[in-house]
Amino acid sequence: MLRGRIRRGRPTYGAADDDPLDAAQERRVRAVLALGGVPQADLPDGVQQVRLRLLERAANGQEAPRDVSAWAAVVASNLAMDWHRAKRRQERLGERLAALRPAEQLPADEETRLLSLAVARGLDGLPDAQRQVVVLRFYADLPVRSIADQLGVPEGTVKSRLHTAVRALRARLHEDEVV
Repeated sequence: MLRGRIRRGRPTYGAADDDPLDAAQERRVRAVLALGGVPQADLPDGVQQVRLRLLERAANGQEAPRDVSAWAAVVASNLAMDWHRAKRRQERLGERLAALRPAEQLPADEETRLLSLAVARGLDGLPDAQRQVVVLRFYADLPVRSIADQLGVPEGTVKSRLHTAVRALRARLHEDEVV
C-alpha cells in the first residue's frame, strides 16, 4: 500500500522518520487552534493531537486526505470546539460541587475557584487509572458501560476505581477543609 502511494505521488505519512505535518501545515494548525480560543500553553498538545489523528488514519489503512492541510485545519477546529466543551463541563462541575456546599463568607466566584483548585489538586494525587475514570465519568459525562468499553476493562473494574478515587478525593477535600 505504501508503494502505491509513492507511485501515485501521495505522501507516505506514517513512515518512521517522516513528520505527517510540514512546517506550513503546523503553523496553520496552530493558527486555527489559537483563533478557536485554545490557550497558548495548550497549542503544542493540539498540534500533536492532529499529528496523532493523521498517523491513526495511516495505521488503520485509510488513505491520506487529498488536502492534508485542509483536513488538518478541520481537525484543529474540531479540537478547539472540544476544548471549549471540556472547559464548560469543568465549569459546570465546579458549579455543581459549589452548590453542594452551604454558602459561607466567600463570594460565590471565589468559593468556586477555591473548590475547583482543591479538586484539581486532589485529581493530581490520584493514580492514573483512577484519575482517568473520574475524568471520563464526571467531566466527560460518560456512563460506566461506555468507559468500560473504551478502556477494555470490566464494568466492575470501572466502578471499583471510581469508588476508590471518589473516597480518596473526599478524604483529600476534608483534609484540606474545603468540604
